[in-house]
Amino acid sequence: MVFANVLVAYDGSDLSKKALTYALNLVTDNPSARLHVVHVYQFPAFVIGEALIPAPASYDKEYYEQAEKLMDGARDTVASHPNTNIVLKQGQPAFDLLDYAGEQSCDLIVMGSRGLGGIREFVLGSVSHNVVQHSKVPVLVIK
Repeated sequence: MVFANVLVAYDGSDLSKKALTYALNLVTDNPSARLHVVHVYQFPAFVIGEALIPAPASYDKEYYEQAEKLMDGARDTVASHPNTNIVLKQGQPAFDLLDYAGEQSCDLIVMGSRGLGGIREFVLGSVSHNVVQHSKVPVLVIK
């Protein structure tokens, strides 16, 4: 099966780099295929008792700058493919990835089985699990 509009979830982890390489190989023989490399970052918040306290605004700028740097590696990897969108979004990773896939009519989502979520992934449920459960298009999970 040939995919013409592929979304790759990218967070800089080893598995997301592997997913990006895999997706790039899928679209390489089809120069008209569109590749979307999407990173969704979340600003940190702290839970104290029952209160959810957002991080100071200065952290927001730092998180954004780190996300931009992270995407530089993805840009280098996909430089050979002419139809590539590099997208940086702020929000809830699973929800925003699925929303973007729908908006862009992606026909495949490629992602690593685990990212950089750490303990948050354990508590909230993994992004890959949520995407697989709620996606309307095939999801290729790279291990």
